[in-house]
Amino acid sequence: MALASLFGCANDPAPNEQLKLTEQAVAQATAVGATDDQSDMATAQSKLAQAQADMADKSYKDARMQAEQAELDARLAEARVLTEKSAEQLAQVNARLERLRKQLGAAQ
Repeated sequence: MALASLFGCANDPAPNEQLKLTEQAVAQATAVGATDDQSDMATAQSKLAQAQADMADKSYKDARMQAEQAELDARLAEARVLTEKSAEQLAQVNARLERLRKQLGAAQ
């Protein structure tokens, strides 16, 4: 049994690069405005914390899976924030266009 666990560790190297990518994805999502109030971001933070705990326990396979999922959740949170900001900007542009149309219509 002990040999199996040692062999398992040898097959699953520490996912250091994946953890770095995940931390960067979480930082990027935060930078564009994602907060823990969003379910995707809260899930990303939780999975990242679990990945870090798994790393400490040397459960590298679990750490990699949690980190990958956390990265995807963070990227989804970022995409949602950017989509929302784009929709707000589009609404502002449309409102300005409508005002210009009314002004042009009143001028004629």
